[in-house]
Amino acid sequence: MSKNHSSTKNTRLAFFLNLIFTIIEFIGGYLTNSMAILSDAVHDLGDSLSLGGSWYLQRLSNKEGNNRYSFGYKRFSALGALISGTVLLFGSIFVLTEAIPRLFNPTHPDAQGMLWFAILGVAINGFAAWRLHSGSSMNEKVLSWHLLEDILGWVGVLIISIVMMFKDIHILDPILSIVITCFVLFNVVRNLIKTMKVFLDAVPDEVDLDAVHEQIKSINGVDEVDHLHIWSIDGEENAMITHLYTSKGFAWEKQGEIKEKVRDLVSHLDIKHSTIEIHIKEN
Repeated sequence: MSKNHSSTKNTRLAFFLNLIFTIIEFIGGYLTNSMAILSDAVHDLGDSLSLGGSWYLQRLSNKEGNNRYSFGYKRFSALGALISGTVLLFGSIFVLTEAIPRLFNPTHPDAQGMLWFAILGVAINGFAAWRLHSGSSMNEKVLSWHLLEDILGWVGVLIISIVMMFKDIHILDPILSIVITCFVLFNVVRNLIKTMKVFLDAVPDEVDLDAVHEQIKSINGVDEVDHLHIWSIDGEENAMITHLYTSKGFAWEKQGEIKEKVRDLVSHLDIKHSTIEIHIKEN
């Protein structure tokens, strides 16, 4: 079995497990009257969208660019992140509007029901994380760590449910719900900012554009650097375009050598597409 096929299979399995369990969570959260479970259901809904998008995009990963999408289909991953992030944002706000009032008027969740759901949550998310973590692709590794966060959330529900089975401290449920939701919101906002930077063609955070400008200008034969632009295609791979100016005495046959030196300078910046134009200064 090829690595690409195995990666797709693992991601597909994790997606269906997560989606089915998310549906069970919404039902279980309603039946047990637990905001902690409902807040984690919203979290898992976002995970399901991410996994589904990753599964679909994994199948498109080898598709080359065409007349409609000259850079290929890589930015569709950013579109998926934007959609799932927006769903999570509004879902988390809804959970907070339900959970905060319960701090002042705690309801009585079914602690025993929460316990069984927590055990099921740790088992299903743990199995999905193990399958993805055993894979070799970067996509699988990232998703496995995301699922490990879910496991920690369910461990929290498990501990709270055990405590409430022996102590009548019902306020623990909305407190845990708010903690989980705030954690999700923090990561959602952070990822949405990164995604919007991709769509706005911002300079990637790891790129010091001024430093790159000076490094290129220091190459022998380069007098000026103009229209230097570096942007991200999908949040992982970058692209670059620049115009270089040389003096009239420049040996034109050396332009290939200069371009190669420029590409060597930026090779550590994950630049997969580069356009380098060389012009002779008129004065």
